[in-house]
Amino acid sequence: MPRQIGGGQGAGRVTIPDQQAWQPWAPEELAQRLQQVSRPWCVVGGWALDLWLGRPTRAHSDLEFTLLRDDYHRFRQALAELDFYTVRDGELTFLPVGQTPGENIFQVWGFDAVAHAWRVDLMLESGTTDTWVYKRDPSIVYPRTAMVALSDSGIPYLRPAAILLFKAKYTRPKDQTDFSQALPDLSREERRWLMQHLVRLHPEHEWIQRLQTTDE
Repeated sequence: MPRQIGGGQGAGRVTIPDQQAWQPWAPEELAQRLQQVSRPWCVVGGWALDLWLGRPTRAHSDLEFTLLRDDYHRFRQALAELDFYTVRDGELTFLPVGQTPGENIFQVWGFDAVAHAWRVDLMLESGTTDTWVYKRDPSIVYPRTAMVALSDSGIPYLRPAAILLFKAKYTRPKDQTDFSQALPDLSREERRWLMQHLVRLHPEHEWIQRLQTTDE
């Protein structure tokens, strides 16, 4: 988890909030706050799989969503009730209102000072309004319309195969659970997309055999 450095907003605030103090919003609460933002964004992580499945599968310790780096200030304004902190190399640093995250920053946490709780985990992505780029290999590029879907309630989320590709790097217990929960509902197209990219990026990954078996 991130180390705590930097100061907070306002006189006398020098301590960064407890990094364990997560009480994430549900995707519906985030979507309500972003309803006036017309720029691309989507829920990622475990919550994205739940939106795709249309049901909760497990408890979630945070709420991750992505936005284009150039759109950061639009989303910062929409979430003005929160204090923002950058996350890099295990360090949390306060990000003042109006300041742009550096090019070496890809993650920003939003803290609700009234509730004393972290609410959202913003992921700054490259790409464009029309294209989605896999951040761990920028050569993997697809139309955004092919990679982002809408839940029944209209919440954008990254498609399950891409979520699982991200999760494949670490395969923590929750990632293994998410893969097992998602596998039976993945379409043949999604299974083949995931298998293709696992073979390319993680050729020895255990999920490849399970995908092959399911696709037979």
